[in-house]
Amino acid sequence: MIDVLVVDDHALMRSGLTGLIAAAEDLRVVGTAADGAEAVDAVTRLAPHVVLMDLSMPVMDGVAATRRIMESHPDVEVLVLTSFSDQQRVMEALDAGAAGYVLKDTEPADLLAAIRSTARGHSPLDPRVARTVLHARRSPARADLTEREQEVLALVGRGLANKQIARALGIREGTVKAHLTSVFQRIGVRDRTSAALWARTHLPDDPSGPVA
Repeated sequence: MIDVLVVDDHALMRSGLTGLIAAAEDLRVVGTAADGAEAVDAVTRLAPHVVLMDLSMPVMDGVAATRRIMESHPDVEVLVLTSFSDQQRVMEALDAGAAGYVLKDTEPADLLAAIRSTARGHSPLDPRVARTVLHARRSPARADLTEREQEVLALVGRGLANKQIARALGIREGTVKAHLTSVFQRIGVRDRTSAALWARTHLPDDPSGPVA
């Protein structure tokens, strides 16, 4: 059974999502929250597997709440469900640690599938959001790898597995996978072996870097 926390500032939306999720045999709603601060507290009390997170909320927005949850409960998965598909909001949410990002006009069956996928450690993205991410990653402002992506790629070059990289950097294994997906696209490779070779060729050798 997958335990879900529903976070949205609109009571009608919370009620509708709760009913939809509760109707699935393998999903259950363990609680709801009306803002990000309530969500952070609820995660501590209820330990859900997946948090279905709105972004635009009073008190604390979804991006800040996601960041707080990831810091305190790295094993919890956050799936953003919002109306916003603009590049800045998408990247803010993903950089905060959200595992996936779907839009509120998605089909009910697709939303349930996204929740299940998130619980399995995958990173579901609405196709419109995926295009936004690709555009951001290919833009001149993001032509170079971020510091975190370089750290992940350097450890790939040293032969570490995703779980070892996650432990070394203090991040989720799902976050490692997300970084590698971005890295592969940005350096133009399709597999881990090619990425490791690229790292050994292009990244500076840092013997003081983190190890598992």
